[in-house]
Amino acid sequence: MYRLVVLALASFLVPAYSQSWTLPRTSWGDPELQGSWTSVDMLGVPLQRPSELGERSSLTDEELARLTENQRTGTAADDAISIGTSTAHWYDHGRPQRQASLIVDPPNGRFPPLTDEGLKRRNSRPDDTGDGPMSGPADATILARCITRGGWAWLLPIGSNNAIDISQAPGVVVIRHELIHEARVVVVDGSAHVGAGVRSYMGDSRGHWEGDTLVVETTNFNDKNTLSVMSEDARLIERFRRVDAVTLQYEATLEDARVRSQPFTIRFPMRLDPSYALFEYACHEGNESTMRTMLKAARMKDP
Repeated sequence: MYRLVVLALASFLVPAYSQSWTLPRTSWGDPELQGSWTSVDMLGVPLQRPSELGERSSLTDEELARLTENQRTGTAADDAISIGTSTAHWYDHGRPQRQASLIVDPPNGRFPPLTDEGLKRRNSRPDDTGDGPMSGPADATILARCITRGGWAWLLPIGSNNAIDISQAPGVVVIRHELIHEARVVVVDGSAHVGAGVRSYMGDSRGHWEGDTLVVETTNFNDKNTLSVMSEDARLIERFRRVDAVTLQYEATLEDARVRSQPFTIRFPMRLDPSYALFEYACHEGNESTMRTMLKAARMKDP
């Protein structure tokens, strides 16, 4: 009898949408992914897992209890990528999460070692801290220059502007990111990638459906990504899967044997927020604190 009471109470406490939710579909039959999705809840989760956790992918109750609201457990900036930061007055904060790292594979939740070429690329990246040479705009990363985050890191949670808007039409899915207004037009019609001579910061994306999961393969990256360590041979496989009425599971695997000893995978959920509206990201218009100020300060330091 006690067990029946507990089960009945548990059923009562489960949100109604999780009991009766059915994956919506577009008028042409594809899974419905449209809407505004935000990853702000995940801002407290580090990109790489603290080494002391080993292969443990989740925090214990005690470790979770030690986290407080607005507390970051780590940063996505490390030896492989710098995703930037934001001024404190508009800085977003995440919520305590059990997930121990955004990287879920390798099992230790950390980047695989860089190859010799990867080390060379990492060490030759521009320096946005002001400690390196700043003779011109090209001495700053592509993010500081308001060009793009580019490559595999385009969707990682960052200090602000953590939302995407997904629109669908027959044979195409358009994904817009609020940060720098990355706009990706993913062709979902079975067509092949463009020729190897056509390359860009965001590459060429082709999608297909595996059941209810949108799988996007991106190739044809250029060699100008000065933000994250990757080569023009990189292959990015992303998966977008709606798991309930308010959750979109995102997963991305980067294969790039020129710079990494093995592929790695990141995974995190995004939350549906119908009230969210993408605001203009006037990066170039307001880019005083990076390009203009850094170049001016560098001239003042010139002998």
